Amino acid sequence: MKALDTWERILIALIVLVYLGFGLGIEGFFTPYALADTTYNFSEKALIALAMALLVIGGEIDLSIAATMALASMAMGFAMQAGAGTGTMVLAALATGAACGALNGWLVTRWKLPAIVVTIGTLSLYRGLAQVVLGDQAITGYPETLVTWGNGYLGDLLDMPWLIVPIEFVVMLVAALLVGLYLHATVHGRRIYAIGANPVTARFSGIAVDRYRLGLFVFAGIMAALAAVLLTGRIGSTRPNLAMGWELDAVTIVILGGVSIQGGRGSVVGTLLAAVLLGSFTFAMGMLNVTGIVVSMVVGGLLIVAMVLPQYLRRLASRFQKPPAAGSA
Repeated sequence: MKALDTWERILIALIVLVYLGFGLGIEGFFTPYALADTTYNFSEKALIALAMALLVIGGEIDLSIAATMALASMAMGFAMQAGAGTGTMVLAALATGAACGALNGWLVTRWKLPAIVVTIGTLSLYRGLAQVVLGDQAITGYPETLVTWGNGYLGDLLDMPWLIVPIEFVVMLVAALLVGLYLHATVHGRRIYAIGANPVTARFSGIAVDRYRLGLFVFAGIMAALAAVLLTGRIGSTRPNLAMGWELDAVTIVILGGVSIQGGRGSVVGTLLAAVLLGSFTFAMGMLNVTGIVVSMVVGGLLIVAMVLPQYLRRLASRFQKPPAAGSA
């Protein structure tokens, strides 16, 4: 895998500044349990951001990914009420997520509709379906196994009480490793970059563009379902407003991580670093009792800065480049 680029080094520096600044300014921020709790603030969002990053690199986007989480959680709740075990409940969630992603992909690839329009529509469809079916009710009473995966620490599973590493965080790291290997170390990953850079050229090169796009949407649905399983276990309930607004956070993480909104450029490392940066920052804001609306304003501002700053830096770098010597080819 290539060395870290300039933007990723900037993200690392910002993460260090956030942890040092808030660690010195907030009492208890550097305690082991507080540091572990910061990972709960971004692990599930990082999962959907990884899938979103693949989509954006491939020239697509899925704004229904958070609404898919609500439907997947609802399917898991209904499976539990029908007497299903934990494994069947998880399979029900994953199947629902895959179906939602497949519908998005089918509409985009079969009918040549813009992904942003399709997924805005399915966002309302999926979220509205969850609200109509559940109303103001909540599904609770999930099994202890699911709660452990959402709230437990790795040390609980390995009988090592000193190992204060959330299970969610480990799942997210494993997912990031697998996605990173797929994107950066396989021919399929290179094809996704080619599709995002120029889908027409990619198609003439023999790449099954629509097949890859459909697969990316299905994968996004599966990752949304996985995030829903962990989030449902963590909060212990299914509600129609589950993960409300997380699509904005996922897009912000992706763009802040250096993925080009035009497609064809970006990395899993940058996406992961952006998730850590945004999650730790918002967690610290919560410890300072900053209101949710202010945090949303900050996230929106970061999204704008993340889109404008890289272009500004590239223009600034090109301005200081030496012009070619006279007579050179």
